Amino acid sequence: MVISYFKKVILLLFVVLFTASCVVQRSPVSGSKRAYGYSWEKEIKIGKQADKQIQQQYGVYDDENVLEYVKGVGHSVLEVSHMRRDDTPQKYRETEFHFRVLNSPVVNAFALPGGYVYVTRGLLAHLENEAQLAVVLGHEIGHVAARHASQRALEQQIGQIALIGGAVAGEELLGVPGGSVLQLGSQAAQFLFLSYGRDDERESDRLGVEYAAMKNYEAAEGAGFFGALQRISKQSGQDIPDWQSTHPDPSERANTIPELAEKWKEKGYDQTIEDTDEYMGMVDGMIYGNNPREGFAEEGTFYHPELAFKFSYPESWKIVNRPTLVAAVNEDQDAVSVMEIDGEAETPKSSVINYVSQEGFTVVSQEATQNNGLSAYKANATAMTKDSTQYRFHVYAVSYDDNIYRFTSYSLADKFAAYQPQFVDISSSFAELNDPDILNIKPVRLQAVRADRTGDFRSFLPQDLPMDIEPEDIAIINQVEMNETIENGDWIKIPRQ
Repeated sequence: MVISYFKKVILLLFVVLFTASCVVQRSPVSGSKRAYGYSWEKEIKIGKQADKQIQQQYGVYDDENVLEYVKGVGHSVLEVSHMRRDDTPQKYRETEFHFRVLNSPVVNAFALPGGYVYVTRGLLAHLENEAQLAVVLGHEIGHVAARHASQRALEQQIGQIALIGGAVAGEELLGVPGGSVLQLGSQAAQFLFLSYGRDDERESDRLGVEYAAMKNYEAAEGAGFFGALQRISKQSGQDIPDWQSTHPDPSERANTIPELAEKWKEKGYDQTIEDTDEYMGMVDGMIYGNNPREGFAEEGTFYHPELAFKFSYPESWKIVNRPTLVAAVNEDQDAVSVMEIDGEAETPKSSVINYVSQEGFTVVSQEATQNNGLSAYKANATAMTKDSTQYRFHVYAVSYDDNIYRFTSYSLADKFAAYQPQFVDISSSFAELNDPDILNIKPVRLQAVRADRTGDFRSFLPQDLPMDIEPEDIAIINQVEMNETIENGDWIKIPRQ
């Protein structure tokens, strides 16, 4: 989604090249030896490094009960995976796994080498029971166990791999395009940049069902989630013909999951656990969609109620809001203004000077200024990349409420004059937010309730939906159609603000 706005600009600025070496080791899944891009020891090291970056850039969902629930299901499924079997080499069996819940509304799940598995609160909102969560977590454990990322690294290296330094396309949810920007570098970026192929996804589907079934979960329930994924894809305009995709179509997978589950029933594994009541108790009260307290854009103004600031931007530009930065990107994707808190500088001047003093920068002008009653400092500078491409920068820092906020705005040098007025307007508009209605805004939360009657799903929807939520959105998170009959006593999830 938002990666397209950053990609053209950042790709020109930051490119990282590195080489991975071929390593032959035994596969935890097949037991046979094969070549990988990295040793298992190296994968663990890379995963640990990237884990810190991912938590910083996504943010961790601050609800201990939700985290403990996900960790409990994850470790339960892990117990029967190839990573814990008696015939698996010791180095795999002793690898510690980490399960994280990320504070993102994007429906997303992914895993990093070395035992790091992530699900977003957006994904959790779209599941209906613990059995579906078990299949999803089993799928991601399967990616780790099969070492798919390291296989892809080997296949794509052939000398060197070019990466976007600092902007990596959002990892994909079980093979369905997600939408997030991660600020990652070096080898950590490589693993997220590599996309799995159809065979990888199908193998992880098989493993996810296998692990869930072995813990007696109703693994066929996973089909409902893939049906929801297909509806999300169509709603977002990302639905593409199966033959053009590098991943199995969600509808194909929705049909395959029950078939895989049936095979494990035939092997003697009873699959009776759904644990819907427990799951609904966990998601009840969870934040749904974008949390406005962490910042939101409306009619050309970005508001941040939690930090009590605001700034303006051209209405035709797009806003990208992340825990560590807010960026405004123009329609042609050749101009960007990035705002972030400078935790190192003590004054606006030191923040600006430190930035434009980087190697390759030449300062054109600089001066102290004041806007909206706040002390600030600004500078214009040029910078040259290794391929001799020249950029112009407008750097502006302002002191507010014990923080230094820095705007870094830039474009190609020959376009800077056209964009400079917008850059100046964006940064100089930074001001205190004092509107009580915005300062006190509350996030939308899921309310999980049992239906008190029998009726069409549509009849259970509130008359006035909060924020920009559509009725179809609510139907999708409940994995039902709008006209589907809800029986008295059935669980439903309704977003309320």
